[in-house]
This record gives sequence, structure tokens and C-alpha cells, in this order.
Amino acid sequence: MRAVGALSPKQDYSRENVRRMLTVSERQLRSWEKQGLIAGGAVFTFSDIIALRTLLKLREKRVPSRTIGQAIHSLRSKLSHIERPLSELRISSDGGKIAVHLSGQKMEALTGQLLLNFDAAQIAGPMAFPESTVSRAASWREAEEWFQRGLTLEETGAPAERAIEAYNKALECNPEAAGALVNLGTVYFRSGKLAKAEAFYRKAVAADPQYALAHFNLGNLYDEKGDTARAREHYLAALKLNPKYADAYFNLALVCEQVGDNLKAVSYWNSYLKLDAGSPWAQTARRQLERLKEVTFVGSRSS
Repeated sequence: MRAVGALSPKQDYSRENVRRMLTVSERQLRSWEKQGLIAGGAVFTFSDIIALRTLLKLREKRVPSRTIGQAIHSLRSKLSHIERPLSELRISSDGGKIAVHLSGQKMEALTGQLLLNFDAAQIAGPMAFPESTVSRAASWREAEEWFQRGLTLEETGAPAERAIEAYNKALECNPEAAGALVNLGTVYFRSGKLAKAEAFYRKAVAADPQYALAHFNLGNLYDEKGDTARAREHYLAALKLNPKYADAYFNLALVCEQVGDNLKAVSYWNSYLKLDAGSPWAQTARRQLERLKEVTFVGSRSS
């Protein structure tokens, strides 16, 4: 089984990796860099990837880049403690407006709520931010700091208890911090505490239903427990959210081999290799694919 954890804020990601991970073209990256929506460069940080994911979701809703840029400028000017709105705030599009989710609410510019209208004049206009809004944004930022501390502790080989404490601190600041929920699940998964791991993975799915990694990790957990039907269900859910999720194809192929569904396994190995042909794991995929082809197709002809 190929397991994948959450992205690390201490790691840099090449342009090629980011394009593959997010299914975004080089042309689109350069356009966003030119417009100042993301920082330019040969590598991307964890925060850059969060910002890119937000941009992609807004563009899926057909929000113009110019409007997004104006909203970013307005947020920076009104919330001085927010440096990178796309990665520090939860931003979405709803009903023709850009929504900033704080304290469980969508708040609109002209009514004192943080809900930015697509109209550039309204976006650039005065905005009133209640004290609770600023407080909530600060809590989310503190949650991210604790999350990063937890990742650093894991990367440096610190005792698991210290990482667990950091992730729990993140959840105290933001109970819906899906990254912290997933990482807590993974810490418990590695220590063999599968019931706790499952509980945190499921909380992550509830906090962010679009979080493909949470479904992927649930698939890994059920695979570990020998529940291939539920493992398959969650790998497929991850692929529904992200059709370019190479690792989900890899693990799906293994699950299908376990249950004797060789034709499906062949299909999933092929899909994986189309997405990740250059990685060391591709060698394993090719070996499995050739073996299955020989067993499935050569065997059927000889019979």
C-alpha cells in the first residue's frame, strides 16, 4: 500500500510537481503570477499551494481574475494582520459573490458582512469588520502555526505525543482544521490505533467534504483492516474529488488484485502510469501490470 500524508509547510514544491498535483497548466501559473495573485518563482511553498487551490475553486465558479485581485487587495487593507488572504482565510464563491467564511458566517461588505460582491466598485468600497471577525481570523492563523509546529515535530522525529499535542492545539483554535484532523489520524494510524485514526479521518471528511486526502487515508485504513470493499469505496471517493489522484489509482489497483478483479486492476495500473510514469513507484506498477496481463490475457487464450 502506498500511503501519502498531508503536505508539509516546511517543504518546497517544484513547478512541475505543483502542475501535476493541482492539474494546472504552466500558462495559467504564469498568468496568475503576472496578475500578482500568487508569488512567482521556481518553487512553491505550502501556503502557495493553499492559495492555488483557492484560486482554482474560484475560477471553477467563473470568478474573473480581476475581481479576485480586487478582493485580495481589499482584504489586505482592511485586515492588517492578514498577509495572504487566499491561504489564511477560507474564501469561496456563492451566488455571484465572493464569500469569506469567518465565525461560521458569510459576511457581506455593504452590510458589515464579509461577503464581497463581484462588482469591482463594491469590492473596492469601505468594509466594516466586526471584532469577532478579526478574532476568528487570528484564531485560524494561530491554528495554522500549531499545525506547522506539529509537522515540524513529526519531521524531526520528536515523540508522537508532542505532535499530537500541537495538532490538538490547532483544533482548539479551529475545530474544522482538516489538515490537523488528518495528521492526527495518521499519527494514530502509524501507532496501530486504528479506531482513533478512523475517528479523526471521518472528522476531516465532515469538516471538508472536498478533502480527497481524507478519503484516501480512510481507504488506506480500511485496506489495513482487510475491509477491501470500504477501502475501494473511499479510494473511488478520492478520485471523484480529484480524478488526477495517482496514488488512489495505485492503491485501487492493489485492492482489485486482492479480490481477484484483475481486469479492473489492469485498468487502474494503466491510469496510474499515465499520471506518474516517471516516479520510482512506476516500476512497481509496470511489474504488476505485466504480470497481470500475462495471467489474465495469456491465460484466457490458452484455455
